[in-house]
Amino acid sequence: MSNNKPQTSYIVPMAIIAALFFVFGFVTWLNGALIPFLKMICDLTAFQAMLVASSFYAAYTVMALPSASVLERIGYKKGMALGLLVIAAGALIFIPAAYSRNFGVFLLGQFVVGTGLTLLQTAVNPYVVKLGPSESAAVRICIMGLLNKAAGVVAPIVFSILVLSGITGASESEIALLSDVAKDAKLNELAGQLVTPYIGMAIVLAVLAVAMLFAPIPDIEDELTEGQDDSEVTLAGVFQYPQLILGAIALFFYVGVEVIAGDAIGLLGSQVGLDTAVASMLTSYTMIFMVFGYLYGTFAIPRLISQQTALLFSAVMGIAFTFFVMYGSTTSTSISASTLAMFGLPEIPNAVFFVALLGFANAMVWPAIWPLALEGLGKYSSKGAALLIMGISGGAVLPLLYGHFADGSDVNAGQMAFVVTIPAYAFILFYAVKGHKIKSWSKKNSPVQQDA
Repeated sequence: MSNNKPQTSYIVPMAIIAALFFVFGFVTWLNGALIPFLKMICDLTAFQAMLVASSFYAAYTVMALPSASVLERIGYKKGMALGLLVIAAGALIFIPAAYSRNFGVFLLGQFVVGTGLTLLQTAVNPYVVKLGPSESAAVRICIMGLLNKAAGVVAPIVFSILVLSGITGASESEIALLSDVAKDAKLNELAGQLVTPYIGMAIVLAVLAVAMLFAPIPDIEDELTEGQDDSEVTLAGVFQYPQLILGAIALFFYVGVEVIAGDAIGLLGSQVGLDTAVASMLTSYTMIFMVFGYLYGTFAIPRLISQQTALLFSAVMGIAFTFFVMYGSTTSTSISASTLAMFGLPEIPNAVFFVALLGFANAMVWPAIWPLALEGLGKYSSKGAALLIMGISGGAVLPLLYGHFADGSDVNAGQMAFVVTIPAYAFILFYAVKGHKIKSWSKKNSPVQQDA
């Protein structure tokens, strides 16, 4: 009886959390459609366009610890509701940004949206880890990730339908041929298409925030582990756990490569000559492969492979696919012609196809790192989760490096810029093989050293 009760009581909270994962997946992966769109209407370089992602993910660095403090004071439920309201406020900022075509205002809106998502992420990720056995935590996160990435498939398509539907002559090459007056009118028309969808998004988020206040979600408190006392938890205390610190660094690199694969694919698509409408949808391709990766993880962990092995395979695949991106053809569409075209999807060059495949390689990284990094933290779990959330700032840094190199004069600059992901995958590989096993900074007390 007692064994079944917790499982039953967790069904409703998990369903609600799953809905939240879909919401912030939708909001997050809108960036992939926004980047080539804003690049065009605000006349940006590739580096400037990647600031759309950077301003969004910078919020995770700035607001992670304040978010943890807010959650400690008001609890998970109210914190999630507040996060939804903050995202709604960020969506409303897009309205004056669209009317003015002011890139700075767009970036402000992105930062506010990122702040709301920081609150949500800080609450829901440790919540999911604690709702069941630690060895199957990656499976629960996989299930959440499925909804998150499914939203990533839907978001760019919805964006294209709502924003670009009925608009002709919207490619960068076509707009470049217009006179200054005609060009300005066309860009104003395109920017104005953002207003109605973002008003609708703000209304939906506000309604969800109110509903969250009445949702049956219990608070889950951090528990003491062996050797811990009930003294006050301080941020400095989390630095005694190497697996957490190294895990946060691994997440930093992971989110960076995930954002590049999801958001820069549109830039690469536009650079190799794809229409803006197609380029804005390319994030969906990456998300489709991420969904496949999550489905595999849900089935395979821990039946066939461990969380650590899944992480190792992900890093190796990431390195391999990156080389295929860098040296793949930008003219031949042979791979997508024999795969994606069967499902009615537009064909894309082979190099762009391998960017999408990075979605499959990336899928298991997030679900595997979280339980490995939080293992044994006990009462420091909430603070540890905040530190891991700060690792999301990799999405603010690595895409800018990509944008810097992608702006080169070489016609293949966008491809070769993917080299910035190689060191990131290398560190993730290190964490999978050794980093997560290091439980003490002292060699004398380290389990890794004792096993040697």
